[in-house]
Formats: sequence, structure tokens, C-alpha cells
Amino acid sequence: MSQMVLSPLLAYVREVLTRVLQPGDRAVDGTVGNGHDTQFLATVVGPTGQVVGFDVQAAALASAQERLAAAGVAERCTLVLASHAEMQVHVPADWRGTVRAVTFNLGYLPGGDKAVVTTAQSTLPALQAALDLLAPGGVMTVALYVGHPGGAAEADAVLQWAQSVPQETAHVLQYRFLNQINHPPMLLAFEKRR
Repeated sequence: MSQMVLSPLLAYVREVLTRVLQPGDRAVDGTVGNGHDTQFLATVVGPTGQVVGFDVQAAALASAQERLAAAGVAERCTLVLASHAEMQVHVPADWRGTVRAVTFNLGYLPGGDKAVVTTAQSTLPALQAALDLLAPGGVMTVALYVGHPGGAAEADAVLQWAQSVPQETAHVLQYRFLNQINHPPMLLAFEKRR
């Protein structure tokens, strides 16, 4: 089986998440898509860990479920056909303050319907819910893609929200390309403080 080649941004996301996740941990994938990140999280948390993932597209979740089953990690994953904005409804209440990692890839599903995109209206409540779920020392990564209609507006709203997070609550790192001109993605990484 060939190994997926990761962009520098996604490789950095995995490095950040690997530093905080341990076997037995809880993690959330806010944008499952085809399940690449969900599989990664499930692999890292191991057989005693748990992952909850969200997507609004049934076809994406079906593809992800196949990927998870093929990798032998499906039993530790719960996939939810719902917006990430509904995270507080679908993640078990006893997870609050115990989740070690949350990841989001905003925009649209690669290879999917480009009319189905994340928006600030759903993303901002999801980010706040995810921040509330994180344990102290836990990490949330948010990949922002701006090259599609509405992407720049969503990214601007997310950046404004991130700047408003009190530094006592979380440290926020911005990782971006400086010399790309064709709508380069950027990454935010939040480390929960308390």
C-alpha cells in the first residue's frame, strides 16, 4: 500500500497532534471528509482510545468508514452525520475538559461537491465547543483554505475569533506560507492552558 504524501501544512498538523496524543486518549475530528485525519487520530489513540468525527455529507462518512475499517480502527471511532456546530450535542458530556486533540480542515471535501463548504456560521460555534472540550495541555488544529468562494471570509472570521481567545485560556500559533501567491492555506494551533 502506498503512503499518502502530506503537504508541509498537514505534516505539521500531524506532528503537533502526535506530541499530545497518547494511547487511550480522546480526540475529535471536526471535518471528517474521506477520513484521513480520523484514521490518523484513531491510530495514535490506539485500541483503548476514542475518536468522534463530524461531517454533513453521508457519502464522505461512508468513504471514511471504509477507510477506518480497512485500517482496523473503526471500532474506536464514532462518525456523526451532523455539522461540527452541533459538537456539544453529539460529544458525550463527560468528555468536556478531557479531549487531548481536535482537528479541523475547513473548506470543501477534496474530490467532492465544491458547493458544500464550511462557513463561519457553523465553524465559529464548533471552534468554541472544541476549545471547551479540550483538556489542559490539549491541542486544536484548524487548517484554513481560502481559495474557494467564501473561504477568505471564513478565514477572516476564524482569525478574529482566535485573536479574541484570552491568552490565559489558550496559546494560539499561526503557521502559514509567506511566498505562495495562489491562495495558500494557513494553520492555527491552539494549546489549551486552563
